[in-house]
Amino acid sequence: MQSIYLAIPLAPLLGAMIAGFFGWKIGRTASHIAAITGVAVAFVLSVIVFKHIVIDAAEPFNGTVYTWMVSNGINFQIGFLIDKLTAVMLIVVTFVSLMVHIYTIGYMHDDPGYQRFFSYIALFTFSMLMLVMSNNFLQLFFGWEAVGLVSYLLIGFWYKKPTAIYANLKAFLVNRVGDFGFLLGIAAVLMYTGSLDYAEVFKQAPSLSGRTMEIFDGHAWSILTVTCILLFIGAMGKSAQVPLHVWLPDSMEGPTPISALIHAATMVTAGIFMVARMSPLFELTETALSFVLVIGATTALFMGFLGLVQNDIKRVVAYSTLSQLGYMTVALGVSAYSAGIFHLMTHAFFKALLFLGAGAVIIAMHHEQDMRKMGGLRKYMPITWITSLIGSLALIGTPGFAGFYSKDAIIVAVRESSLAGAGYAYMAVLIGVFITALYSFRMYFMVFHGKERMDDHTREHLHECSKVVTVPLILLAIPSVIAGAIFVDQMAFGGFFGSAIVVDESHRIATEVTHHFDSWWGLILHSFADYPVYLAAGGVFTAWFLYMKRPDLPDMIQQRFALVHKVLVNKYGFDRFNEIVFAGGSRLLGGMFWRVGDEKLIDGLVVNGSAKSIGWFSSIARRFQSGYLYHYAFVMIIGLLLLLTWIVFR
Repeated sequence: MQSIYLAIPLAPLLGAMIAGFFGWKIGRTASHIAAITGVAVAFVLSVIVFKHIVIDAAEPFNGTVYTWMVSNGINFQIGFLIDKLTAVMLIVVTFVSLMVHIYTIGYMHDDPGYQRFFSYIALFTFSMLMLVMSNNFLQLFFGWEAVGLVSYLLIGFWYKKPTAIYANLKAFLVNRVGDFGFLLGIAAVLMYTGSLDYAEVFKQAPSLSGRTMEIFDGHAWSILTVTCILLFIGAMGKSAQVPLHVWLPDSMEGPTPISALIHAATMVTAGIFMVARMSPLFELTETALSFVLVIGATTALFMGFLGLVQNDIKRVVAYSTLSQLGYMTVALGVSAYSAGIFHLMTHAFFKALLFLGAGAVIIAMHHEQDMRKMGGLRKYMPITWITSLIGSLALIGTPGFAGFYSKDAIIVAVRESSLAGAGYAYMAVLIGVFITALYSFRMYFMVFHGKERMDDHTREHLHECSKVVTVPLILLAIPSVIAGAIFVDQMAFGGFFGSAIVVDESHRIATEVTHHFDSWWGLILHSFADYPVYLAAGGVFTAWFLYMKRPDLPDMIQQRFALVHKVLVNKYGFDRFNEIVFAGGSRLLGGMFWRVGDEKLIDGLVVNGSAKSIGWFSSIARRFQSGYLYHYAFVMIIGLLLLLTWIVFR
């Protein structure tokens, strides 16, 4: 099995290298075959690993591939930890990535950077696989930074487009803020445990629970609380939690396939996975858990509101991702790590489906993304219509669809939690159910139903996309329906992940709740006795009434609540604040350093000042180089007097 573990990340890497280094020589077809084959091999091997670890219940594997460096007795190693958590992530990452790779053949068909794009997305898959398979913080950080680097390349793939360059730079800089906190957290782990290996760190964690550090003199801070919050700041950047969320909507400037890959299965899920993997640390500090909970709840609710005012089809789905990541983070905050990973898995399927469906619409609309110029596409694109409907129903938590099981598990977990901030989080996730249904079906009705608002030329050429685009939609629609029912028994509140996830007894959900999750059918029946199903139905009905029955009302509501609409359109002012305070402040500080430090100190005093000083001294000294003897005698006498003065008074 060790050979299989090693082959899983190396297969996409090999495909990326072939497409990247030799794509110009072997051509477009051979390039996408190499990249897709690499990811397909990784998927098949991941299925084998899933069967071995999960179905056959084999012992987890924890081993070192090689030692990269030894410094001061600390081993920096590359190694794999293959347990049930890893097995689930491998299936999710490789399956969604494979669907995106196949879809890319159709979407990027006419793009001149075809080979380069396939190289990047295969490299992205390799980076994420290295991250989820790591058994130590060094390899985790390698995969963490690698997905950040490749996302920079992919968001700015169309490098001649100014908005794309702005977006990838924004993503890179915002993630550097989160990664700085993440690196400090890893440094704290190394400082207080003397190891970067997960097993050793987790073993020592209980001994750190009562210890403190002094960041400021006279103020004691819990070592574990500080460490976990720093690690979570890294997750806030990667998984786009408030206030480090601002890069994710702008990432829509990249091609649609990479939007699906980033938002569904790779980069943004890295932070969720990392916190779940670090459960032995987070379980020892309720302060850090409450911090995670409040940040997640805020993201889930307030990012959902922003989806209501977006007219770009991809940005609606992007804000949906932000909100759903908030739900996953809330689950982590109340120690329902299994439910969080369960939602990560189901969300990967239906969110990839929605993004690729949006991409199919964009192709058919000749790269028009404004929903106000769409409408009535149902009869032109039946496969895209039905698969997008399935994705939307899964997203809003319709009973029987995959998202229903995972989202309801999170809501119940929050309701039963007694952690500080749980009351606020429960209200946030409940309201979020209504908001999610409203913006999801606003998009659905505006795109596929109602009056056709496109121009005549576009209408004449509207048709369903090719099979290379529609087949991945169909394949993603299947798990978007059935994946929840298959895994809800164990993943919702069961012991599916075994020792991979640790939950303290004081944080376990009350046992009387778990009987509602004994079967998928029982959960559906029980859902009609709770709020979420009715809130979701209310959101769908509201969207239908506003955008199908009375399409004049949205403009009237917008005018009536112009201030609220302006706040939402301006994204609560986060971008403006960052532009003025951080970007503007940095430019101001840089300008001050340039004027004071560079111009005045370095140029003025050191460089030009030394030259002027030498010139001034030379102008004085040359007055005594006159050729007259009495001038030289005078200088000698003055020099002698100075020498005698120094000897006498030293």
